[in-house]
Order: sequence, then C-alpha cells, then structure tokens
Amino acid sequence: MDVFEAIKTRRSTRRYKSENVSEEQVKKLLEAAIMAPSGGNMQPWDFIIIRDETQKKALARAALGQMFIASAPVVIVVCANKPRTARRYGDRGAEFYCLQDTAAATQNILLAATAMGLAGCWVGAFNDEAVSQVLKLPDYIRPVVILPIGVPAESPKMPPRIPLDELVHYDKW
Repeated sequence: MDVFEAIKTRRSTRRYKSENVSEEQVKKLLEAAIMAPSGGNMQPWDFIIIRDETQKKALARAALGQMFIASAPVVIVVCANKPRTARRYGDRGAEFYCLQDTAAATQNILLAATAMGLAGCWVGAFNDEAVSQVLKLPDYIRPVVILPIGVPAESPKMPPRIPLDELVHYDKW
C-alpha cells in the first residue's frame, strides 16, 4: 500500500478482532514512529507497550471510561520526554515542540498500522495523572496519546471533511 492510500483509508477504529499483534509488528510500528521529524532532531518520544489485561483496563478507565481501549490486543502509549527537548529549546521545547513531535510519531504509527492491515484509534481524552499513575511514569514524562492497535473488526466510513477551498489561504488570510 502506498502512503496516499494509507492516508485515505486510515480510520479511527474502536473494534478489534481477538487476533494477536506480534512483537515483530509492534517493532515495525515503532520503527515507523521514530522516523518522524522532530524539532532539532531531539526525538522526545518514549513508548510504553501494554498487553496486560489489567493494565489495559486501568488505562481505559483513566481514559474517561473508553473501554474499547482494553479490547485491543496491544496498546501503545506515546509519551513526551520533556527534558530531552528542553535541553535545546527550554520551556517551549518541553511544553510545545515535544507535543508536535510525538503527534508526528503517532501519525506514523497509525499510517504504518493501516499499511500493515492493522488499525488503531488516536485517544487523547484521558486524565494525565491517572495514566501516569497506571504506567508509573516519572514526573518529567508526559503521556500524550493512547493508541489501541489491532486487526480491525469494523470498517468505519470516512467522516466528512471540510473542502479545501474553505481551508486554504494564499499570501494572507
């Protein structure tokens, strides 16, 4: 599958088959993640891989009760290592650039998953403190995205998109 097809067919999927996602598949997803651009090449991402059922349920509760998270065979939590970017960019790096960078890594994971016949859902609605407690994160690590990943058990339709001619501006607003 080429990148344009992956972009056009990727969907937020909340139902997964019980099929396993292998360690090799997870490694390929993470290799795609670390190819993302990052400010100053600081690469402020860290990844927590969760397969344990108890941990997945605890994450789902921390994600405001989004229990579909626990149904995925594997969950990847993308975290921002704030000091890694702050070393070069100070507070702006710790509070802004690392979020942009982890978002780019997250998108790479989702596109790679689509190309591999897997699916996921970008979950950003969660209680940061609760997720940090579940995962025993150090204070300087910020959870940014929870990504349940699995073989899709649904085929969501593409949601409507705002037409380009309403979004694009040339030379000024």
